[in-house]
Amino acid sequence: MTFMCLKNRSRFAAAVAAVALVHGVAFAASPFKSAPCEVPGMRELILQQVNAARSRGYNCGGQRFGSAQPVAWNGQLYSAASGHSRDMAENNYFSHNDRSGAQAETRVDKVGYKWTSVGENIAAGQQYTADNVVSGWLGSTAHCRNIMDADFTEIGVACIARPGTTYGSYWTMVLGRRT
Repeated sequence: MTFMCLKNRSRFAAAVAAVALVHGVAFAASPFKSAPCEVPGMRELILQQVNAARSRGYNCGGQRFGSAQPVAWNGQLYSAASGHSRDMAENNYFSHNDRSGAQAETRVDKVGYKWTSVGENIAAGQQYTADNVVSGWLGSTAHCRNIMDADFTEIGVACIARPGTTYGSYWTMVLGRRT
């Protein structure tokens, strides 16, 4: 299992929380084409699982989070997530920083999302489905905190698969709150 997490509260005070269970290392790109590994109903399933955890509260690494309002799906956050997952898959790396050093807030800015808070969870591995990637994030302290953070009101989640790469599938969840 490979997970990483990032959260930035504002453009001016970027508090970054990063957790890596396996360090991302850049490798040569795969000769295979990348493609979405999303299946029909994935968006609804992810929203259902995330919002179920938020509605009942959750224990994230010993820290109890009370209930939080549900998050809504956002197409701009999905676009930022999809772009990052595609870049990781096509260039065979796993990191919050893209190859130019940009992080989630830069990718979110590029898709036109005006935010006051933004965060990112990533995961990689062929065995992942929507069910177990959300469960994995909830089982990881920093990822869980991002999911349970009441500052976030919207999410977008994407998965891109590319055979022949280190992990095979690359997941990105971008969480945000609009200005």
